[in-house]
Amino acid sequence: MLLLEITLALLAVCLGFAIVSRHTRLPYAVVLILGGMVLAFVPGLPRVELDPTVALAAFLPPLLQASAWRTDWQEFRANLRPILMLAVGAVFFTAACVAVAAKLLLPDLPWAAAIALGAVVAPPDAVAAASVLQRLPLPRRIVTVLEGESLVNDASSLVLFRLAVGALAAGSVAPGIAGLTFLGVALGGLAVGFAIAWLAARVLPRLGETPLEIAFTFLVGYGAFLLAERLHVSGVIAVVTAGILLAQRQRSLLTPRTRIESLATWGFVEFALTSLVFILVGLQLNGILERLGSYHLGFLALSAATLSVTLIVSRIVWVMAFAYLPRLIPALARDERQPAPRHAAIIGWAGMRGVVSLATALALPLEVPHRELLIFLAFVAILATLVVQGTTLEWLIIRLGVVEPRHKGMSAHEAAARRLMAEAARAEVEGRLDSPLDGAIARDLAGEFRDIARVFTGVAAGGPQAELRARLQIRLAALRASRERLLQHHREDGLSDEVLTSLLAETDHEELRLVQQLAQAG
Repeated sequence: MLLLEITLALLAVCLGFAIVSRHTRLPYAVVLILGGMVLAFVPGLPRVELDPTVALAAFLPPLLQASAWRTDWQEFRANLRPILMLAVGAVFFTAACVAVAAKLLLPDLPWAAAIALGAVVAPPDAVAAASVLQRLPLPRRIVTVLEGESLVNDASSLVLFRLAVGALAAGSVAPGIAGLTFLGVALGGLAVGFAIAWLAARVLPRLGETPLEIAFTFLVGYGAFLLAERLHVSGVIAVVTAGILLAQRQRSLLTPRTRIESLATWGFVEFALTSLVFILVGLQLNGILERLGSYHLGFLALSAATLSVTLIVSRIVWVMAFAYLPRLIPALARDERQPAPRHAAIIGWAGMRGVVSLATALALPLEVPHRELLIFLAFVAILATLVVQGTTLEWLIIRLGVVEPRHKGMSAHEAAARRLMAEAARAEVEGRLDSPLDGAIARDLAGEFRDIARVFTGVAAGGPQAELRARLQIRLAALRASRERLLQHHREDGLSDEVLTSLLAETDHEELRLVQQLAQAG
């Protein structure tokens, strides 16, 4: 009962922090972690300890699966090189830099433990950056690279962490064996992801009901993660692989109703889990500080500042090096896929850390030297990147002029696609003109579809969109008038709730469609 009360109370607090974030324009993740730190010191509140195993298993699979589900595979594949350079190369480089800094601060710290600390803080958390990135119309490639990195970097960091902890327990691990282990864990995760996706693609069409289909999509993520971890391969890669594969087939596997309702369901789950993740990070501060009594305050401050600066600078160095160095090679300088320096600066600065880093730090074995200090340093690194980078990322984006101007009106590509849809519908209707039963109805509808195709043909050609906007506004006004008349009929004549709910759902879906088109039409 206490766990339920704490969870509900935290969700209520998160709603309040969401309102604060909206009014202050601070990133939501920053407000949550700072709010959690304040709550950690409120007298009388129950202590909330974050179990690392439960945290990774409970929070990571659905958040990764939701991101994978939204991933555009074509764009992901087109940007695979920069994504892997960040998700693998930047993680290893950052881990190495942090390990060197930790070794300089703590000479008696084993190299394996130093590398484990580097692996803990190396992967950025794209959920933290999303609260900033979603508010601004950034170039699609930046968003694709950052989201793609977040799908893979947790896997590379967790595998590196596992290898470092294993080396610490065994005394040493040969580089060749470590490399083969890393490859095996990654390929094993891919295999599990493919197997789960194959199985899910055969089960989903047999369920036949929207609640069952949505529930099963949750089981896919958790099942892929837990099975992979049980087989000692990468659960992160398994979840991402299964999510991307099923996302490519969702239009044939899921009914329209399931796709609509799953958006709302997954949207709530993402909000709830993201909120709980960051507020739980802040709530850990009190317990972490209590276990640092043997360290001098000045040493703690110096160590925390050194590690945080190393963490931030190492990512920037890696990203900028791979943005500029290829330009010195003539053959690569002409490659349009090379990131612009301004884009590279945004990617380098979008390095906020999150719950994966803290949960991994808490998973450090008890026998690791300076374990409590390493957990403290990881916490401060998370806090520093969230506060420093999270609060300035939007300013940097605007300052560098990376924000793309918002397109006014419906794009030519969308108008052309809508024209093709209208022409296909017109052709289908006109094919029934000679039918003795449907001919008269088809003649009435054919004119409407011809008119729709004509309007979108003009928009696609770059013509004015005033007629399109007027049509949508009139349709929307008529729809709202029909809804008001329906509600009046219900009040006066007692229409049954079942019929009323069904008709209101139709008008709600149609209004969402019209409002979306009207917004796109400018």
